[in-house]
Amino acid sequence: MPRSTLLLNLEESDKQQLVQWSSAFGTPQQVALRCRIALAAAEGESADQIAARLKINRKTVMLWRARFEREGLDGLWEVAPGRGRKPTYGPEKIQSIVDATLRSKPKGMTQWSCRLMAEAQNISKSTVNNIWQSHNLKPHRVKTFKLSRDAKFLEKLTDIVGLYLNPPQQAIMLCVDEKSQIQALDRTQPGLPLKKGRCGTMTHDYKRNGTTTLFAALEVLSGRVIGECHERHRNQEFLRFLRRLDKEFPGKVPLHLVMDNYGTHKHANVRAWLKRHPRFVCHFLPTSSSWLNLVERWFGELTSKRIRRDAFGSVADLKRAIDEFLLAWNEKPKPFIWTATVDSIVEKLSHCRQTLEQIQPGCTLPRYRKKKK
Repeated sequence: MPRSTLLLNLEESDKQQLVQWSSAFGTPQQVALRCRIALAAAEGESADQIAARLKINRKTVMLWRARFEREGLDGLWEVAPGRGRKPTYGPEKIQSIVDATLRSKPKGMTQWSCRLMAEAQNISKSTVNNIWQSHNLKPHRVKTFKLSRDAKFLEKLTDIVGLYLNPPQQAIMLCVDEKSQIQALDRTQPGLPLKKGRCGTMTHDYKRNGTTTLFAALEVLSGRVIGECHERHRNQEFLRFLRRLDKEFPGKVPLHLVMDNYGTHKHANVRAWLKRHPRFVCHFLPTSSSWLNLVERWFGELTSKRIRRDAFGSVADLKRAIDEFLLAWNEKPKPFIWTATVDSIVEKLSHCRQTLEQIQPGCTLPRYRKKKK
């Protein structure tokens, strides 16, 4: 006689959840299989019918049906103690691989690769890759940094960030800088255009056709950029650009300029001109802190979206491309919104300083502490 079938009672909400999990892209296959077993049991199918249709063992169907009746939806995601595939390598072996990655180097090299570590530890490279991913280790990557040693770092940082977060009323704030030595590079051979299944191509070698310097001022609140190219970046060219800003923003509205400490910005001729034009209020960045200047972010947009992937047969072509990008940007300018506070920046830099002092005990670095009122 055929075995009697006990109907699995499911609430409508549980049924909808099982259907969603069984068809979701991110659901593990073993969990999706358990959901199908529960749904089939709720439809009245017997264990033999479910096993034959899903091509699994009948005992598996009985096991997960009973587990669902006992533990509900949460039980489908949990593996019972002692079940599942046993790890090939124990925690001691994994920790030794992590320690070797962090505290040693391969002979004659600066960092480990999956294959080198696999050969040294006598395991497969896929195992090394899985261990590195689970511990978020990326030996092939490196980031650059530099801590400012400016004696007035905190004072200048507070001034600049205060301007970004609380702009002055009845005034215009401009981030000013120059992008020097922009090269007009022409490729030695024409590249192939973008097509389906293939990215655009360009030759790795190039021909230099001269350079230009872009003076730019980013209006912080609106995102508009005023820029012009010059052959050099001396105090004469910077004064011309200041006069251009004076004409772009007529009247007596104060202009707050955020600038770095480049010698041109503090030249005697520039200081004399600024003294004759008191509406220009200068705010200088701390040394080695160009990341505080928002116009640097716009320079990145210019490089990635107009210059890096193009070819220029002359400096005139390069200037024309920069002017086109400026016009396109100013048609729909997008301001860059500053969100970091002084406290968050100081805390991050203090952690960095402490880490460096632990690595190099004799290294003396500035301490960024806010003065107590």
